[in-house]
Amino acid sequence: MLKDSFNRIHDYLRISLTDKCNLRCTYCNPVDLPKGHFAHSNKMTVDEIDLIAGVFVQLGIKKIRLTGGEPLVRKGAGEIIHLLSKYPVELAITTNGVFVHEFIDVFQQAGMKSVNVSLDSLKKNKNALISGRNEFERVFGNVQLLLKNNFDVKVNTVLMKGVNDDEIPGFVEWTRHQPVHIRFIEFMPFAGNQWSKEKVFSQEEILNLIASHFDFNRLPDDDHGTAKKFAVNDAKGTFGIISTMSHPFCGSCNRLRLTTDGKMKNCLFSKGEADILGALRRGDDIVPLIKQCVWDKKKAQGGQFDSNYKNIDIAQLKNRSMIHIGG
Repeated sequence: MLKDSFNRIHDYLRISLTDKCNLRCTYCNPVDLPKGHFAHSNKMTVDEIDLIAGVFVQLGIKKIRLTGGEPLVRKGAGEIIHLLSKYPVELAITTNGVFVHEFIDVFQQAGMKSVNVSLDSLKKNKNALISGRNEFERVFGNVQLLLKNNFDVKVNTVLMKGVNDDEIPGFVEWTRHQPVHIRFIEFMPFAGNQWSKEKVFSQEEILNLIASHFDFNRLPDDDHGTAKKFAVNDAKGTFGIISTMSHPFCGSCNRLRLTTDGKMKNCLFSKGEADILGALRRGDDIVPLIKQCVWDKKKAQGGQFDSNYKNIDIAQLKNRSMIHIGG
């Protein structure tokens, strides 16, 4: 069992398979990162991912989510999914959806039931502006393919004020007709993504906007869930809000992260990292390192922010870019 000094039990591991992506979403990629350049080339091998994941499972991990970058551009992604499917965990993935049609058989064979797809606009041209690529039709089509094959599909939508907040009603309308679960995510600060408090569209603003268009109800929260869930009356799907900035949910956090270069982060915003891959390659026992990293977890938001996101000084932030952490 992995427990921190605040008595939080951690049983959910997110593994980044790569820091490469075929899209260039502005909130994830550093704006000054040259096209085609990624700093972290010393990545975990397929066998190292399998071995490290196995140790985490022995320590009590019950859910593993594969992330990126875009995990499906990783050479050997299918093999990794197959290898991890042997563990007694819930296996899930977060993807930009572009290559889902090439891997849906792999997902099914691995017993995967949950797929999160990132999609920030329902308008083709705007989606291309946000993501840097014109892939809307393929992504939307792959969401339909997942739904047709009875996957639990969550659509992750990062909201940026003045960019796509006007599309909130359209996303909610989608939930009325299909069993899709929209997750509106408040814009979070990472190295190089030009975050500012003025760009945050908060939980209160989201709910007020939705209330002006729909009647909806609050749904029960999931254990350790990050999203506050709601549903429009008689809708087939749901919508939720991941309010990292305006209403942090750190008190029930059970998540740990492993970057593609084998560093362990005990929080999305943690300054420090434990070099799990380095220890493994030296032949050291990685269990004490993992346990210490969990124990050192701060009470909230990596100890970098106070309770009011409007007081954040982005210049003082010490962290990687989102694409180098893992979504």
